[in-house]
Amino acid sequence: MTQKIDEEEIRRLSVEIRFLEETAEAIQSRIRMLNAAISDLTYASMTLEGLEKEGENAELLVPIGGNSYIKARLQSADKVTVGIGAGISIEKTIQEAKEIVRKRIEELEKSREELQRQFSQVIARIQEDQDRLQKIAATLTQEKNK
Repeated sequence: MTQKIDEEEIRRLSVEIRFLEETAEAIQSRIRMLNAAISDLTYASMTLEGLEKEGENAELLVPIGGNSYIKARLQSADKVTVGIGAGISIEKTIQEAKEIVRKRIEELEKSREELQRQFSQVIARIQEDQDRLQKIAATLTQEKNK
């Protein structure tokens, strides 16, 4: 009877471990997406800092994708267009834009910290289940060798 219970427990733990591993992969994927967004916003913040130091008609290199750039002249050094979500952008001062970007970075970093905490909990649970699985397997092996 004990062996049957142990075999059922092995099946249950195996299914749970697979589910937890999939959950961990999903969390890691979300963390990677947040890291990319944070990097993008950090780049935007650094660009805004640089723009603050430039005057009108300053010559800039503007990225156009594929690691390629075009030369452009800064028409206005006091206003920038900032995306506010849902494909909508508005004009803001550089200071306002910097504040918007800073707040977004803070929010994303908080989200990343929460996901990292969840990831750690999932990994700990996987380890607990694997340890339990090994103990059951060792017990079954001992019973078979008797």
